Amino acid sequence: MRQKNIPILMYHSIGSIKKNEGLRSLHVPAWLFHTHMLILRLLGYKGLSINELLPYLSGEKEGKVVGITFDDGFENVYKNALPILSKFKFSSCCFLVSGNIGGSNFWDIEKGYLPQKMMSKTQVSTWINSGMEVGSHTVNHKKLTEIKSDNELIDEIIKSKTDLEKQFNCEVNNFCYPYGAFNSEISKVVENASYKSAVTVRRGIANSKSDLFSLPRIFITHRTYPLIFLFKLLTSYEEKRRKS
Repeated sequence: MRQKNIPILMYHSIGSIKKNEGLRSLHVPAWLFHTHMLILRLLGYKGLSINELLPYLSGEKEGKVVGITFDDGFENVYKNALPILSKFKFSSCCFLVSGNIGGSNFWDIEKGYLPQKMMSKTQVSTWINSGMEVGSHTVNHKKLTEIKSDNELIDEIIKSKTDLEKQFNCEVNNFCYPYGAFNSEISKVVENASYKSAVTVRRGIANSKSDLFSLPRIFITHRTYPLIFLFKLLTSYEEKRRKS
């Protein structure tokens, strides 16, 4: 079977912040996100959630598709990205911290950055009812490679899945490693927890032969302007950046 490139885009926040507010690169302005989605449409891509992307990643389906993902569950993804995704009839996956629905980005606040709201339970429900997917980003956004207790590690991975499924009456099939921190043992725990895939922050373009539990993604920032977006999407730009 011929190897097919399947880009998976990694976003976090869809909104603008000031230079001095920290982590600015993770906050993609809504107008720029709209431009990205328009480019995908003009190039003939279909934006998909990870659930809908899996048959392409496994080789069961072929087509011009791209995965769209959001880490953490920022409220501005609901407010700013959802209308744009709906406009283009794209789907996407938002990886939620199950113990922090309706909370704020405490993992960034602890480092001195300004608080940002997370989606509320009502907003997550609307997100799902709009045809979008939710995935697991653990219970407490902990760096999994730093957890010493096997029970705590398993709890972060499994409880996040069961909690989200119970809260929102939906299947949670896909996982995202906080901070991109994982190893082969952690991947095996995720796989044994009945997830179907896991995404990383490793830069690159996935393909139909990729390991489903260490999927690379294309890192999108506030400066991923149209030309750079095209380079990231259509060339080996991300692989070169990973190696540099």
